[in-house]
Amino acid sequence: MADYDFDVLVIGAGPGGYVAAIRAAQLGLKTACAESRDTLGGTCLNVGCIPSKALLHASELFEEAHDGTLAKWGIKPQGIELDLGVMHGARKEAVKGLTQGIEFLFKKNKVEWLKGRASFETADTVKVGDRTVRAKNIVIATGSSVTPLPGITIDQERIVDSTGALELGQVPKRMVVIGGGVIGLELGSVWRRLGAQVTVVEFLDQILPGFDGDVRKEANKIFKKQGFEFRLSTKVTRAERNGDTVSLTVEPAAGGAAETIEADVVLVSIGRKPNTEGLALDKAGITPNQRGQVETDHDFRTSVSGIWAIGDVIPGPMLAHKAEDEGIAVAENIAGQTGIVNHDVIPSVVYTTPEIAGVGLTEEQAREHGEIKVGKFPMLANSRAKTNREPDGFVKVIADAKSDRVLGVWIIASVAGTMIAEAALAMEFGATSEDIAYTCHAHPTHSEAIKEAAMAVTGKPIHI
Repeated sequence: MADYDFDVLVIGAGPGGYVAAIRAAQLGLKTACAESRDTLGGTCLNVGCIPSKALLHASELFEEAHDGTLAKWGIKPQGIELDLGVMHGARKEAVKGLTQGIEFLFKKNKVEWLKGRASFETADTVKVGDRTVRAKNIVIATGSSVTPLPGITIDQERIVDSTGALELGQVPKRMVVIGGGVIGLELGSVWRRLGAQVTVVEFLDQILPGFDGDVRKEANKIFKKQGFEFRLSTKVTRAERNGDTVSLTVEPAAGGAAETIEADVVLVSIGRKPNTEGLALDKAGITPNQRGQVETDHDFRTSVSGIWAIGDVIPGPMLAHKAEDEGIAVAENIAGQTGIVNHDVIPSVVYTTPEIAGVGLTEEQAREHGEIKVGKFPMLANSRAKTNREPDGFVKVIADAKSDRVLGVWIIASVAGTMIAEAALAMEFGATSEDIAYTCHAHPTHSEAIKEAAMAVTGKPIHI
């Protein structure tokens, strides 16, 4: 051990990385974390999950005051104005508080922060900035970055990625979002609420790829009602900036006549790619797969002894909470304990209004596995949602026809992101729809809709 500088070196201080480092230190391992940003927290805390949710919340408050929603409750705001600078300031304050919180946790748990970009020298040696260190165990947790769209140059002024979309200095009159996935819909929602006309261009025939079919269709209807325009089955072939505007050339995904769309801002949001470039993985003896990911076994070991990988750099959904769970598990495995992540029960959430959440199999996937039963309950019939004037959405429970074991739960509701935790916990313990149906839910809550949907699986809901 004397030959090693650290028991554990984590490369990357995103959600998975900083959690892995803290957990390893808690388990008595001498731990360091290499991070090139000036602040900890990775994409999630700095330019992803946290700042986008701050703007989503602020823009929702603005829209409620501006569009007459509050007036329907007898609250008549006067002289509503948007101060975008203050809104951005609140976003930055949230980021600052949380990133500094991680720095405090590093100091509290005696995790050394190695500041600089890391690259392998050998399988157990890493250069971080001007310093070279050896570690008995190295965890690759470098996260992901925006996937570029060939032929389109991001200038972060008129053609932006998700980072640039957080920093716009004024509300565009016309915004085009390329990509109908989670990030595009969330950021498109922010600027639509603040006054932009938003058009979403999606190559596929529906938005939200990977989500349940009913959810995708219903979400499309809800967003259209809110003012989104969708150009589905459409591809972008060119983007040309002309001063303060951008001309987009689009055509049918299956081929056909091209046309032009004019926009003030274009957001490119077609996905993310693992951050493995620049790590010199070849020097460590690791070869990424065709998607640039690092392959691991169930315990997050790579093909090279002593090197582990977690989060967005390995196959699976690119979600912060997945990375955090993997961070805890990999640290425990390194320490000789048993760290496990059930990748079949990882929820996904879209933080639009209403929120959209799902865990487990979609109905389409479940039918491929065998006979199923499905129960649905509309939020319109939920007493809390109805009282709050939140009628959009539903809860959908998918269960195995023979065992009644819950295979998937999908929710569109104002607080779907919170509600989905119950479904994930139930599935983790192998619950049946009857287990959920006979669990007493507090009244009046949105979560009663989960109970009713579970009751609907066997054809005995009370309130529909």
